[in-house]
Amino acid sequence: MTDVRIIKKYPNRRLYDTAISSYITLADVKRLVIDGVDFQVMDAKTKDDLTRTILLQIISEEEEGGEPIFSSELLAQIIRSYGGNMQNLLTSYLEKSMDMWSDQQRAFRERTREFMDGNPMTMLTQVAERNLAMWRAMSGLADEEGEQQPGTKGKTSSDAAGAGSRPPADAAGESDKDKADPAPRKRADSK
Repeated sequence: MTDVRIIKKYPNRRLYDTAISSYITLADVKRLVIDGVDFQVMDAKTKDDLTRTILLQIISEEEEGGEPIFSSELLAQIIRSYGGNMQNLLTSYLEKSMDMWSDQQRAFRERTREFMDGNPMTMLTQVAERNLAMWRAMSGLADEEGEQQPGTKGKTSSDAAGAGSRPPADAAGESDKDKADPAPRKRADSK
C-alpha cells in the first residue's frame, strides 16, 4: 500500500510538503495531482482535512486563467443540486463520467502511440491497399481474388483497368482501330 503524502497548511496560508521538507505552491500541488501522487492536505493546527478546499482552489485558478471547462450554466446547475435528494446521484454520475473519460483518453493515447511506433512503410502500404480496395469497390472492378464484378463482362481487373486505352468495339468485336489497320502488330517482347 502506498503512503499518502502529507501536506500541512499553516495559518500564513503556506503549504509545507512533509515528504520533501519544503514549502510548496499551488502549482506544485497541481503537479502532484497530474503525476497521480496520493496526498492529503491538512491544517497544521487543527488537523482538519483541507484536500478538497485546495483542489477547489486549483480548479478556480485554472478556470480564471485560461479556457474554462465549467460554463456558468453548468456551475449554476451544480449549485442547484446541493442539498437535494439527487446530490449523491449527481456525485456518482460525475465521478463515473470522469473515470470513463479518463479511460477513453488513455485508450486514445495508447492507440496513437501504437500507430506512431509502427513501421512507416508498413502503415503506408496498408493505407495504399485500403485506398485501392475502396477505389475498386467504387469503380465496380474485380477485387483482389479475381471475382467478377457486375458490368465487367468477363474481363479481369487488368483488362478493365486497360479498357480506357482501347477504342470501343462494334457488335462484331472489332474496334475502329482494328478495321483501319488490318495487319497484325508484333509485340516488342516476342522476337
